[in-house]
Amino acid sequence: MVLPYTPCGASERGISDRSERNGRQDVREIAKVARKATAKPVLLSGGNPQIAKGDGDAPVQAYIAAMPGWKRDVGRQLDTLIVRTVPGVRKAVKWNSPFYGVEDQGGWFLAFHCFTKYVKVTFFRGRSLRPLPPGESKSQDTRYLDIYEDDQLDEAQTRRLGEARQPIARRTNVSGGRRQLS
Repeated sequence: MVLPYTPCGASERGISDRSERNGRQDVREIAKVARKATAKPVLLSGGNPQIAKGDGDAPVQAYIAAMPGWKRDVGRQLDTLIVRTVPGVRKAVKWNSPFYGVEDQGGWFLAFHCFTKYVKVTFFRGRSLRPLPPGESKSQDTRYLDIYEDDQLDEAQTRRLGEARQPIARRTNVSGGRRQLS
């Protein structure tokens, strides 16, 4: 009688040749994922870092660390200012951009994104800020601020970042529809 081939000791351990091969493939997949996790982030067009989406401070700090050149300093300054100004701020990376919000106040109030020559700060409720951020949007409430390399972040001017988190309830009517802001 001829027995089917099994690797040395495999039949004794109850492991078939096929499952050993699958085990090696699993180890290779784990190693591949680990290499990707420790690899330097890819910069997309315009120099925006490609960071996996995630909630919390860690993915936001990974995004900031991956920002190229002078933009990294801008990212650090923005993050520090937001954390100092907005108690209990919630952070996440979505769509390769860091987002900031307050849990009980209706979601995200600010995000930023790297472009070739500037960092674009998005104020999701920017229409309620005074003075208005200069960049207009197709969305009625959203406004933008573009920060270029030679621009100085004036802390007094950027304190309005915290004002961007005003509760939505103060700006909606009873039926939940948006009220026109003046």
